Amino acid sequence: MAEQQLLVPLDTYLKVGVHIGTKFRTKYMEQFIYRIRPDGLAVLNVQKIDERMNIAIKFLCNFNKEDILIVGRRENGIDAVKLFAKATGIRCFAGRYPPGIMTNPNLEKFIEAKVLLVTDPWPDRNAIFDAIKMGIPVIALCDTNNESNFVDLVIPCNNKGKKSLGLFFWIFAKEFLKSKGIIKSDDELPVKLEKFIEE
Repeated sequence: MAEQQLLVPLDTYLKVGVHIGTKFRTKYMEQFIYRIRPDGLAVLNVQKIDERMNIAIKFLCNFNKEDILIVGRRENGIDAVKLFAKATGIRCFAGRYPPGIMTNPNLEKFIEAKVLLVTDPWPDRNAIFDAIKMGIPVIALCDTNNESNFVDLVIPCNNKGKKSLGLFFWIFAKEFLKSKGIIKSDDELPVKLEKFIEE
């Protein structure tokens, strides 16, 4: 595949391990697996990762920032989610999402959203169940061991690695800001890739 068609160069994807899955594989995620390594780890197809990221980002760019909610309970993704919120102004829950935030208007932290993106369907299931009750679409970053129940769009990727999650949120931030005309090039993004993927 020609590199200029990818959201970032192939080498950037490979360096952060966005394609390294787990030893466990669910039936739904098999379609995204490229091969199984000798150590048993599944390797995701980078082209499919990029295609799904592109679809998700284009879809999310149709919404205003106040209509999108990002939820990320996974510890390795908390910093990236916070940096993403800072760069884009999109509302994020980094850490535990209390049930009812989208469904109970009496709660102090009540949020109205039109679309939800989660970093992992299992730890972020409370947010997914709220989204289902509200009838809003759910986009989820899914590793090879994730189930895709209640997810409208799966983005296959290593959703456990800090650098992998950092790269995803950096790509999403720059593409979102470019689509809204806030920045014209990657260099104008207020937070650099290095910050998103640092240990």
